[in-house]
Amino acid sequence: MPSPNSQVKQRLNELEVHLKTENQLLVEVVKSFRKLDRVAYRLGLLKTDQSFAFHVPWWPMISVLGTFSAGKSSFINRYIGVKLQESGTQAVDDKFTVMCYSKDKESRSLPGIALDADPRFPFYQMREELEKVSPSEGARIDSYLQLKTCPSDILRGQILIDSPGFDADAQRTSTLRITDHIMNMSDLVLVLFDARRPEPGAMRDTLQHLVGETVTRSDANKFLYILNQIDTTATEDNPEEVVGAWQRAIAEKGLTAGKFYTIFNPEQARPIEDDRVRERLEAKSNADLTEIYARMGQVKVERFYRIVANLERTAHQIEDELVPRLVALKKKWRSGVAWRSALFILPLIVGAAVAGIYGQLNSAPWLNWLIGSWQTAAIAGVPFIIVLIWIYALIKKSAAAKISKTIPVNASDLGAERREGIINAFAHNTGFWNSIFRTSPVGWSWRSKKTLRKVFTNADRYVQELNNAYTDPSGKQNEASTPSDKEAAPVHTAEDVSATENATQETKIN
Repeated sequence: MPSPNSQVKQRLNELEVHLKTENQLLVEVVKSFRKLDRVAYRLGLLKTDQSFAFHVPWWPMISVLGTFSAGKSSFINRYIGVKLQESGTQAVDDKFTVMCYSKDKESRSLPGIALDADPRFPFYQMREELEKVSPSEGARIDSYLQLKTCPSDILRGQILIDSPGFDADAQRTSTLRITDHIMNMSDLVLVLFDARRPEPGAMRDTLQHLVGETVTRSDANKFLYILNQIDTTATEDNPEEVVGAWQRAIAEKGLTAGKFYTIFNPEQARPIEDDRVRERLEAKSNADLTEIYARMGQVKVERFYRIVANLERTAHQIEDELVPRLVALKKKWRSGVAWRSALFILPLIVGAAVAGIYGQLNSAPWLNWLIGSWQTAAIAGVPFIIVLIWIYALIKKSAAAKISKTIPVNASDLGAERREGIINAFAHNTGFWNSIFRTSPVGWSWRSKKTLRKVFTNADRYVQELNNAYTDPSGKQNEASTPSDKEAAPVHTAEDVSATENATQETKIN
């Protein structure tokens, strides 16, 4: 039975040791992921150097996406209280920057390999994903990713990601792949737009990728859409029309429900002469910013539910999507092998039978020699059988190759990792020793089904334990520690930021 290689076992063991000091429940979740891995190894969905646990960010993760000059970096600096990211119209970072806490007084900027080699970070093995885009892209991982450390207490126990300015028209395939990866892995995604930039109608492709392709997701509620630098509308004859234009453009992409936030940074805002307009914009910005910060503060609790949901979703995906797809692919393969065999092998067998009958009727000398002893029959028959087996193997391989080419298109609704898994599993099920008479996928046995049932049961139990920790409908529980007591975030509001901005204005960590 296939099993994970020693490197995967070591990394999962290290992950369990790390999580044990934080929350024992997450250690149990890792063990459940190990069970799913064993099912996937038997089915061929995972290679032995892979694990479903590597596709889960085990720390709370917030991503900030947006268009060029949308104020992403200044938003992050304001949130963490430190000028960590360069900001401005020209000072634009062209890498995906992962920010995490460090007790060192000075910030450090580490290369992309620091993220690629650590399974606790969201870009683990991203080098391999980039190689799938282009054979040379993986070696350039430092051009795409970097890790920055910061002593800000706001970053304790969570990861914050800043992204390069987004433009779907000009974006490279590799950058889009990383962007999609971030959106899949994050607990919360902030999508910022610039109120100063062109009319939203001119950004249709960008809006389609950042909005249109997210509203139909099962986790669409983790996306917050923010119109930044709204202070620039103060000089407009009708400031509300600017906001309305963006709202209509986003609604056209499917986002008809949910909150659309409007904010600006007073420290970087242009002077607003009309006191009434300024007060109205400030009140709206502070209210929205407080709501955004509150949602960001909830991520540390939501993260536990997200990890358990990821476990259950992966198990359901195996049972409800991947296995049925494999069954359908095997059915096509069996059909392809059958008609190819009828086309190539059947004529050979019929021809041999006709030749034998003809030789017997005409007392052909070669037939008398062939049936004269079992040795002579074996000399002639074994090569013939070997040729038939060789042709049959080529037929099976040809049928599998033709179907494999269609998988990326037919499975486009799945993520890149799952598509790769389907391709590997199909190859695993159509090898030389696999019979066309077996309808179920290799590895899909009662034991695999029982394992999935146990994972579903455990996932429900994990959710119940989380509910016991965070809820008390009866009001009878005594005060008790929760799974995230040690990482509870300080209350963070727009007023807190405004009060500390002057104190941190001169603090710039290089």
